[in-house]
Amino acid sequence: MLPTPIALLSPNIHLLSSNLISMPSRHGWHRGMSSTVTDLGVEYTPRLAIKVAYFLTVPGPDAGLTMFVPGSHTRTGPVTVPQGDIDPPGAITPDIGPYDVVLFENRTWHAGGLNRSGHERLAVMMQYGFRWLNAVDDPDLALLDRPDLDAVERQPPGARDRRPDDSVAREGSGARPLTDWWQHPTGAPARRPITRPRPHHRGRLDP
Repeated sequence: MLPTPIALLSPNIHLLSSNLISMPSRHGWHRGMSSTVTDLGVEYTPRLAIKVAYFLTVPGPDAGLTMFVPGSHTRTGPVTVPQGDIDPPGAITPDIGPYDVVLFENRTWHAGGLNRSGHERLAVMMQYGFRWLNAVDDPDLALLDRPDLDAVERQPPGARDRRPDDSVAREGSGARPLTDWWQHPTGAPARRPITRPRPHHRGRLDP
């Protein structure tokens, strides 16, 4: 699974959040990282994170799996739900099996589906983003002190840019474990975010 977030972002990533989510009822349509959209504006918000969803309950049409609007990561406005409906046009529920995972980015509109199964829907959501983004969850400092973790396993939980003597190292040097790990099986660098021309707005600083 980890190669996909690396390929879509870069090896300079860590775990922003890791949550066990119980969904007895529905959660409405939304995007992730809403504070980023508030600060930057929707047209300036790039792909910053990839969320990986592991569904622990048996999937099916009535299990309340997360729904998505394909292509909505490119929209600069909210999705609209027609009067009398509960979902926007084009919304889908992924057709997944019991061992599949679903990956989506922070700008994708999504919502929990209607759970008619009679059972609680459980999912683990793990969000990977750039290391210069602050983690949403508090880091488990004891996890980083475990002697049985190698450098690759220590980077996602939040290992910092440090030298062996614990002094501050060059910014981004903490991404070296995943950078080396990625290049070993692929022989190629990870894809970097695509830079697109930005519309110019008078009086506003360009990103």
